[in-house]
Amino acid sequence: MSNPNHGPVVTAHGAAGENSHSVGGRNDDQGHGDHGHDEHHDEHHGGLRIYIYVFVALCVLTTASFFTYSSAWPWKNTPQVGWAFMMAVSCTKAMLVILFFMHVKYEANWKYVLTIPAGMMSIFLMLMLVPDVGMRTRWYSEERQSFVGTPKDKDELLGIAPGSAGSHAASSAKAGH
Repeated sequence: MSNPNHGPVVTAHGAAGENSHSVGGRNDDQGHGDHGHDEHHDEHHGGLRIYIYVFVALCVLTTASFFTYSSAWPWKNTPQVGWAFMMAVSCTKAMLVILFFMHVKYEANWKYVLTIPAGMMSIFLMLMLVPDVGMRTRWYSEERQSFVGTPKDKDELLGIAPGSAGSHAASSAKAGH
């Protein structure tokens, strides 16, 4: 017996069944077996339960990212640790959203044909451009170096006195606004 939507119905023993719609040990009157429309989506995409787990994980990771700015954060004097932690949390959250909410986890293997070259290109661009941006002032001429901004210049532009708290409200109060 065959189903026009799903092809021949096969029993658990591997033979085509005459009157039996048993597939994988489950009987179904419509001939869908374990591959019914609702069950098929839930089976391959994890159902509502997996989305709730991912949502809870995203909430926990968001809380962890806020933790870096709390008074309990142990590495207050080394902001690089906080930046690395925030980057790891952000990448993990992006990976969860891409894999589950964008259904990339359930795609065929062709997804690697698209993502691996794009990933290699982005790593290459980062390795080439970040050092260039970070060391751009190293080879400036003396004349050009005189026009490069410094943190002191920013404070002067904002009207902040050296050694003050540096708030914009304090500079507005000085100006009489």
